Amino acid sequence: MKKLKTPTTDAKIKELDVGDKLLLSGTIFTGRDAVLPKLVSLIENQTNSLPFSLNGIAIMHTAVSDAGIAPTTSNKEEIESTIPILSKEGVKIHIGKGKLSKSSVESLKIANSIFVVTPPVAALLSSSIKSKKVVAFKEEGMEAIFKLEVENIPGIVAISKGKSIFE
Repeated sequence: MKKLKTPTTDAKIKELDVGDKLLLSGTIFTGRDAVLPKLVSLIENQTNSLPFSLNGIAIMHTAVSDAGIAPTTSNKEEIESTIPILSKEGVKIHIGKGKLSKSSVESLKIANSIFVVTPPVAALLSSSIKSKKVVAFKEEGMEAIFKLEVENIPGIVAISKGKSIFE
């Protein structure tokens, strides 16, 4: 099991291969259908008003509620369409579930970013959250972007260097 602290660096991402088992600790931001397109819109409109830096961060495709967290399907159009842009802008780790398109696999490769899947166990993931705070799009409720401080989130590298565990 490899340990990885977030935010991370290109050098650390280059050390990872498809199938590597990870324990993620540090800061993870959340976002899914409602907010990831809004975040991309801020980038595309060059408003310089991003609520946080994207450099080296991890984004988990989940909402946050008192019941916990668990990634949603990442190949939904509203989510998957944001992966190339967010990766290009500095996001290194996308955490979710499901098979991504070949173009997303390639965009992750070009940006030296990875896609990580987690076990489908909300209680396990939720027990790894040490603190949470809404940092953007509060009006979206549990689908707002949260900043989570986590310890030992388990995951498996599903896409790295143009290769996919789903192929």
